[in-house]
Amino acid sequence: MTGVLSSAMSPMHTDPENRREQGRPATSGLGRRALLATGAALAAAVGAAAEPVANNSRPRRGGAAPDTSPIAFHGLRQAGLTQPQLPAAHMLSFDLPPTSVTADRETLRNVLAALTHTLSTAAAGTLPEPRLHTGETTRLACVVGVGPAIASRLGLNVPPELADLPTFPDDRLDPARGHGDVLLQLCAADRWTPTVVAELATTAVQSAGAVPRWTQSGFLPHTAPGVTPRNLFGFKDGTANPDEPTAQRWVWGPPGAHQNGTILVYRRIHMDVAGFAAIPEDRQNTMIGRRAADGIPLTGTAEHDDPDIYAKHPDGAYVIPATAHVRLSSPRLDRGARMLRRSYNYDDGPNDRGLLFCAYMRDPALFTRVQNRLAARDALLPFIEHRASAVAYVLPGATPNEPLGHHLWT
Repeated sequence: MTGVLSSAMSPMHTDPENRREQGRPATSGLGRRALLATGAALAAAVGAAAEPVANNSRPRRGGAAPDTSPIAFHGLRQAGLTQPQLPAAHMLSFDLPPTSVTADRETLRNVLAALTHTLSTAAAGTLPEPRLHTGETTRLACVVGVGPAIASRLGLNVPPELADLPTFPDDRLDPARGHGDVLLQLCAADRWTPTVVAELATTAVQSAGAVPRWTQSGFLPHTAPGVTPRNLFGFKDGTANPDEPTAQRWVWGPPGAHQNGTILVYRRIHMDVAGFAAIPEDRQNTMIGRRAADGIPLTGTAEHDDPDIYAKHPDGAYVIPATAHVRLSSPRLDRGARMLRRSYNYDDGPNDRGLLFCAYMRDPALFTRVQNRLAARDALLPFIEHRASAVAYVLPGATPNEPLGHHLWT
């Protein structure tokens, strides 16, 4: 379960067992022009502005009341990554049937324009859809990305690091539940909004020429602002996310066309929840490297303390064991490189529950290095199984005059 919890960066020690691995650092029938004009006019009417949104990559601390204001769709970065994580998610993937490069590039333009129109009006609460008129403010945050296969086929301007992942030991991947040319994630305060918007978005992109590939819903426990949510194993998930200066180096793209974009690595990870729950809690803690009760690393006194993967007991044994999940996924083993993790739990029945692992990074080679270590010796291996996978370039945000993906053809 890559990245359930991870440590923060600090100077490397030189214990042979822990020597750093070498590698890279880490529409509904409307035409394109009509969609763009409609989206721009609507955005102007509601006073939308393309202003940068603060990157809330670390959970907020303190007891601030939950925000109930609308979430702006337009901005330099997509709101699904810059807003505090909302508890309900719905993920969808679409394919573009291949015809010719010229025709398919126009289809992709229309699909992204259709998504821009549908999602921006839904976020503004101005879609003429009665099911979204609940009497409460619509709080919708979205993430839209394009997959490596369509980027390569159409010669799109995407980061050179965008590529499918290699095969990992013990993967049991279902191709029908992973990959895709266009990936969409809808996040909201409850399941109602993303469920309805998913239907509307699907209709729009099908009218533009795409076909559905897979869909998956996810959820988080309701937690107070600043409290790290838990996964179905009962452990806090996302404690060690990077702050903004660190994310600028490892998560967001470099200056240029990609600087407000990033790359998503998605893994659908089945978890043996009952089997893990049967293990004594102290053993669970050593398998993870943190305490279930409060998320504190075994070497620390507070949840956000940096796990010291080199600390030892008097007898020479590591305090955080060599097979602990936190140890194997530590940024110290990757020259400080970090992922931004915004995962969700899923429950598709008593025999299929687990984690929708969603991690964002400038270079997915980081995930490959971490996953290779975990696949070799992670103590959680008997209790998890990777069953689906996807990679996508998360596009920079849209403006009232430029839809999602407007940099793809430059």
